[in-house]
Amino acid sequence: MSTNKNRHESYFASGCFWGTEYWFMKVPGVIATAVGFMGGKLDNPTYPQVKTGTTGHLECIEIEYDTNQVSYEDLIKLFFETHDFTQTDGQGPDIGSQYLSCLFYSNTEEKTIAENYIHRLEEMDYKVATQLRPASVFWKAEDYHQQYYEHKGTQPYCHIYKKIF
Repeated sequence: MSTNKNRHESYFASGCFWGTEYWFMKVPGVIATAVGFMGGKLDNPTYPQVKTGTTGHLECIEIEYDTNQVSYEDLIKLFFETHDFTQTDGQGPDIGSQYLSCLFYSNTEEKTIAENYIHRLEEMDYKVATQLRPASVFWKAEDYHQQYYEHKGTQPYCHIYKKIF
């Protein structure tokens, strides 16, 4: 956790971590992003291990952001607007438990905000499949996964922005 009181880390899983990171790294106020894994039963997992779907980890991103420039609520909105949070078996063509939609909350405030947005979406008649779990150890993925689309110079195929809020 950052020692600067205006900096905070939050964790989002919305399928392929490359596409998730693509959208969040463009947000003003986001200081840094990293792709990795969270929620599983294996220490120091590798991508080849996680992609089997047997470790219990989800592909996840860690976002460090300046709370004076962007709020957790803003990030939650982007999270829901950049993936299919109704899909129960993965994300787009990426099928498996490692690609599920999940908000990993770090404190009760984040949990409450996430619950409120899930409730708002349900009131809009969405069947929200997004899980809500306490944050655990974030395991950073191999270097070649970091800022993947930035280095490739293309856009994600399974994370399309769709205005909801």
